[in-house]
Amino acid sequence: MRYADFTPYDLVLLAQGLGVTVGLFTLTTLVGLLIAALFTLVDYYRVPVLRQVIVTISEALKNSPVLVQLFLVFFGLPAFFHINMTPFVAASLTISLNTAAFAFVIFRSGIDAVEAEQVAAAKVYGHSRWQVLRFVLLPQAAAFSIGPLVGLLVNQLQVTSLISVIGVFDLTKIGNILNLRTLEPFIVWTVVGLLYYALAKLLASVGARIEKRLRRSVVWEGI
Repeated sequence: MRYADFTPYDLVLLAQGLGVTVGLFTLTTLVGLLIAALFTLVDYYRVPVLRQVIVTISEALKNSPVLVQLFLVFFGLPAFFHINMTPFVAASLTISLNTAAFAFVIFRSGIDAVEAEQVAAAKVYGHSRWQVLRFVLLPQAAAFSIGPLVGLLVNQLQVTSLISVIGVFDLTKIGNILNLRTLEPFIVWTVVGLLYYALAKLLASVGARIEKRLRRSVVWEGI
């Protein structure tokens, strides 16, 4: 067997890498969206001090390279706080916070996009601020936000490829290993790229269906 030959086990390695990528993306998406939702509630209720802290953190995460954030979490935090940080935990924490920062802006913009007259009318009818948020703002804000949110998540899926630099055996890391072993970069990276493309298309397709259902369920002029 030549050094550059592919083996059936390479497919197993690619499947394992794909599983790590999908698992980490799913985890960071759920955690990131949850954090973003909490940030949005704090912003909506205008909690003193905490609101300013959240906005500052969000701006810092949005305006700095993800790779720098990843190095800071993986190398900087363990050195400063004298703690152990596995590559997977560092990657999960970094991408979750980065997703939360951008999703927070999308959620807040979705709420701001709802006409002020609707909020005023709901208050006139005696609805509390929580009821206005739940029954007036959130359904319409969700329909406004789903499109940009799907675009963000497709981008974050690509961002997960950066975690290979700290030793997480994701799809990109496995691709690099196969490339070094087989010396067939065109074949290896074409396959890896097609797998990322398939995941992105699947995500966009699911997002489009959700958006379509949301827009059907929220009945108001202009949505």
